[in-house]
Amino acid sequence: MSLVTLGSAAYDTLDSPFGSRVRALGGAGVYASFAASFFTESRLIAVVGEDWNPEYSETLRSRGVDLAGLEIRSGEKTMSWHGRYPADMNRCDTLDIQLNVMDGYRPTAPEAWKNAPYLLLGNGAPEADMSLLDSMERPKLVIADTMNFYIDNAREALETLLRRIDGLILNDGEARQLTGVGSTLDAARKILEMGPRFVVVKRGEYGALWMSESELYLVPSYPTSKVVDPTGAGDSFAGAMMGVLAEAQDLTPASIKKALLYATVVASLNIEGFSLERFRNVRREEIEERVAKFRESLVY
Repeated sequence: MSLVTLGSAAYDTLDSPFGSRVRALGGAGVYASFAASFFTESRLIAVVGEDWNPEYSETLRSRGVDLAGLEIRSGEKTMSWHGRYPADMNRCDTLDIQLNVMDGYRPTAPEAWKNAPYLLLGNGAPEADMSLLDSMERPKLVIADTMNFYIDNAREALETLLRRIDGLILNDGEARQLTGVGSTLDAARKILEMGPRFVVVKRGEYGALWMSESELYLVPSYPTSKVVDPTGAGDSFAGAMMGVLAEAQDLTPASIKKALLYATVVASLNIEGFSLERFRNVRREEIEERVAKFRESLVY
């Protein structure tokens, strides 16, 4: 089943103990739609400037990502981000961010996509998320991702969005920030009171949890020591999770557990290289092999 992802397509400049990259392919929408494409028909809605590198579009198309929703605006510049990873790769310092063409972006769905059953609102402005929602027929499943910037600076719009979606994805620090609650579990419960039917809390090296009124599922992180570039790991997790759910076409406990397992594995592959350098060479067979090894490592 088709999945529409809304998110940024950007230029990432990175400095890390393993090297650096300048104006590499990045953005929440890029990572999420690429990850989803391993499992389902993946469509991306994003906006870039006239400086957009067409080779990056071909990278996405090579995985089958449909770019009919990619808008290229003349006279404007693509969003850019510059980050630095210290020796502790769990932390990233943002040195500069330029929203450029993303500033005030209010997307609408292409006519042929308005009845898409699955929608992932990638890490972006709540106002943009609701603009896209307004342009679509009611999808079967809508999941949104968010971050600390929007919790701090677009709180009212975010709270409105939470009442219009099925699920929310965020990390544990953001969950506590959003709710003012210190415990991750208590924060997740409080988020459910804000509107979503379920919440997924990403916990970095400690894995992730899924919580609804009647369910609680935990998955550890995939054990890997090859961490080259964590940029986009959370977006890849969200895209893969949503892709698996779209492939399954249901929200049964078995599908949810499978989605969390595969999302964790896909995120682990993403962090093994800069940008999409490692990711673009991954095939479904490699994902399945890693998932099988991951299952064997889990204690039941």
